Amino acid sequence: MATDDGFRVRPATTGDIRAIAALIQPLVDSRVLLGKDLVVLFESVQEFSVAVDAADQVIGCGALHVFWEDLGEIRTLSVDSAHTHKGVGHALIEALEARARELGLTTLFCLTFEVEFFTSHGFSVQPEVDVAPDVYAELVRSPDEGVAEFLDLARVKPNTLGNSRMVKTL
Repeated sequence: MATDDGFRVRPATTGDIRAIAALIQPLVDSRVLLGKDLVVLFESVQEFSVAVDAADQVIGCGALHVFWEDLGEIRTLSVDSAHTHKGVGHALIEALEARARELGLTTLFCLTFEVEFFTSHGFSVQPEVDVAPDVYAELVRSPDEGVAEFLDLARVKPNTLGNSRMVKTL
């Protein structure tokens, strides 16, 4: 997806992974995002979209992780500090939501400190987990830390302190 602002959003490739890792590292260092090993980023390359400038340099990234047949998470959303407030995050959210609709998802979740940003994109704070008991029973089996955070499991509570659980119906 091209924009009039000198950048475009496209699916990530394996060649983008090291740039994604470098982009998110300051947020990992400041405990805004959970750290991910390089191998995990490579394994999940198909979940990522990237915003790139005219020189095809990564200036933003975000991932869509499917939890269940109708539920997904927007995760690892980051924009290079030199490109904030220029529509990059907005374009990434739009691309990730479009992909979610293509996959048949009807609900998106995120765990974030950026409540105002996500509220401006139609998300709302949801303090409690709201899934059917049978779905909860299946989700709790997932080894994915994002699923554990969504379910508010005790083992991940130190990772989620201060974050807000936000949800959007597509």
